[in-house]
Amino acid sequence: MIQNKKRPSLLLIIGAFAAVYLFWGSTYLAIKYAIETLPPFLMSGWRFMIAGAALTAWAHFSGAERPTRSQWQSAAVIGALLFLCGNGGVVWAEQYIASGLAALLVATEPLWIVLLNWLRPGGVRPGMKVVLGLAVGFAGVWLLIGSGLSGSGGAVAGGGGTVLGAIVVIAAAFAWAIGSIYSLHAQLPASSALASGMQMLAGGALLTLAGTFSGEWSRLDLSRLSAVSVGAFMYLVVFGSIIAFTAYSWLLRSVSPVRASTYAYVNPAVAILLGWAVAGEAISLRTLVAASVIVASVMLIVSQDKRSNESHREETAAPCRC
Repeated sequence: MIQNKKRPSLLLIIGAFAAVYLFWGSTYLAIKYAIETLPPFLMSGWRFMIAGAALTAWAHFSGAERPTRSQWQSAAVIGALLFLCGNGGVVWAEQYIASGLAALLVATEPLWIVLLNWLRPGGVRPGMKVVLGLAVGFAGVWLLIGSGLSGSGGAVAGGGGTVLGAIVVIAAAFAWAIGSIYSLHAQLPASSALASGMQMLAGGALLTLAGTFSGEWSRLDLSRLSAVSVGAFMYLVVFGSIIAFTAYSWLLRSVSPVRASTYAYVNPAVAILLGWAVAGEAISLRTLVAASVIVASVMLIVSQDKRSNESHREETAAPCRC
């Protein structure tokens, strides 16, 4: 039975969006640094298992109920879609493409979110503001791509590897969209921290298996680990996994999936700005214009009319408050 629950405060929503926008936007650069001396699948698997264990322990000591078998099954499916296929695809692809380009390609996820949420049985048809916001957002993304990402982390030279990497990232975005929609109807614990931790543990284990089967243990040389890679790895664990993913999971329960997925438009701008501030990469006027267009698209999506918003809230709230 669906129970009425007090709506979260605007300040809490803004804080959650800020965590997802900024921390996830910075993870693309952090991943690039981490995999300089760490194998991609093993690095990502350890990241999520450590973060998942911390969240699960915290939820347990906070009084969360013990998860059921069906909840673990749901967490495993979500972990496979979001972490093995989603994050794993991006991490693998960043061996061949730049972090800025990866962030831009992930921006296709809101389109998949809207289409999947519309086409599924009982789905929600997007309003005109959402459609317009998505169109404007993709215009900004293509404006950035058209600039060749010059001075902001363009594609790494590598011919077919670059093309394959781009395709893998688009597929990863599609998998993340499926996992996000599935999570709205899956049987999960009421505790966001416990649900996030379970999904990370499952996804981290699958990523570690992927690294094992792909022979990454033989390529791991602890004597060659750099301080930069280790620092980036720790940043990914704390800020990219524990804080940002928990905020994202909470947002999926508190706002519409379309609104929650707007991070995919903001993250590329954050990634490019970090490339300028941290790596000294130049930003062209065209890049600044494109970033402004992307922010405008987010404003359009978030300011969708109240009637559409209430429909989305009811749809997202129902499966997790039974």
